[in-house]
Amino acid sequence: MDKFFKLSERGTSVSREIVGGITTFLAMAYILAVNPSILSGAGVPNLAEGVLPSWGGVFTATAISAAIATLVMGLLANLPIALAPGLGLNAFFSFSVVLGMGCSWQLALTAVLIEGTFFIILSLCGIREAILNSIPETLKRAVAVAMGLFIAIIGLAGAGIVSGDTGTLIGFVNFDLSHSGAIVACLGLIITIILYVLNVPGSVLIGIIITTFIGIPFGVTKVPENFSPASLPAAPHLFCFDFKGIAFDAATGHFSIAVLGKFFVIFFTFLFMDFFDTLGTLLGIANQANLFNSDGKITNAKEALLADSIGTVTGACLGTSTVTSFAESTSGIVAGARTGLSSIVVSVLFLFALLFSPVFLLIPSAATAPALILVGYLMMKSVTKIDFQDPTEGIPAFITIMVMPFSYSISKGIVWGVISYCICKLAARKVKEVPAVTWVLCVIFIANIIFDALK
Repeated sequence: MDKFFKLSERGTSVSREIVGGITTFLAMAYILAVNPSILSGAGVPNLAEGVLPSWGGVFTATAISAAIATLVMGLLANLPIALAPGLGLNAFFSFSVVLGMGCSWQLALTAVLIEGTFFIILSLCGIREAILNSIPETLKRAVAVAMGLFIAIIGLAGAGIVSGDTGTLIGFVNFDLSHSGAIVACLGLIITIILYVLNVPGSVLIGIIITTFIGIPFGVTKVPENFSPASLPAAPHLFCFDFKGIAFDAATGHFSIAVLGKFFVIFFTFLFMDFFDTLGTLLGIANQANLFNSDGKITNAKEALLADSIGTVTGACLGTSTVTSFAESTSGIVAGARTGLSSIVVSVLFLFALLFSPVFLLIPSAATAPALILVGYLMMKSVTKIDFQDPTEGIPAFITIMVMPFSYSISKGIVWGVISYCICKLAARKVKEVPAVTWVLCVIFIANIIFDALK
């Protein structure tokens, strides 16, 4: 095991990997409840049955696809990265494609399947890895810092500590009993910080567990009456694709350029969001865990991108939206994870969740918020390596750091960072410092912005 996962080489141990894996899983276990709710349209008034997939079917698909994709990541890439259906991508699936554009959820799954298959081809050819490696060093560091802030905001918002209902665009809520989740999260953060400063092994995981118990008297951790820890999973929506709907009008049964054009927009949006969300996540995680080889490239990047693509195809076949690498993996890295062994642990826990979902769904977002906020602090360290004295380096880095958390999008942070980097180098007549692939990305990004504006 030590030789296969290179535990000694990366300065870790079996126990640290297990704790890291459990921590990562607990930090992202919310997806088991959130993804089915979004994809099934839970809470949407007057939604007819069958317009979106069932909650139970999506729950099973979420757990199984996350388990398979994370297992592949652990065995193929040997990286401490967990995968699951991504937020944002699932909202686009349900609310934009199905409810907004009037497409069937089976057609949306078809777009996800084709996107994932396309990415497998690009990954095997090394094209995705080449694009990843073309991102300038300054932007790589900026992405890590931006992801830290992004993850911290996820934790703050999830726990209800920050809100847009404070009279400002965003602000801290009052810490009274009407905001019990915020109180519990802050208490958990204090405990987690103390444990971390004292170098207590598994401090982040212990913090999540303690905070979950603290939430019980506050009503944040809700234990239902007649609580049963075990339940049987529902059947997933297997191979529910609509290939005919790609180009044929459902009403007439005839080929339609308009229908094909609509599908292309759906496919391209999934492609774009997934591509750069994944690149940003990999860059952030690699910076946090120092997973770079002697050439300054991410260790096993090709295998990691391939695992991500396989996850998307698997998820589509099971009936869920795009599977992608999760930024919450950094919480496991903080707990000590450095190899794919932690990913194996996460994979096993997702399978356990199929049978013991009530237990895992007890953990409130207020309990995982302290871990995510602490990760934000740790990922800020890369900011000291950015040359802010050089405006052609500092301005693009600042824009990346600013845009990612404020737009709530990893991909947008990368997009505007690359565009501003090219503009700054062009204005300073330092064109030769920009890799050719980066120029190509800049043109693609600008074209995509114009395309979105004209839709």
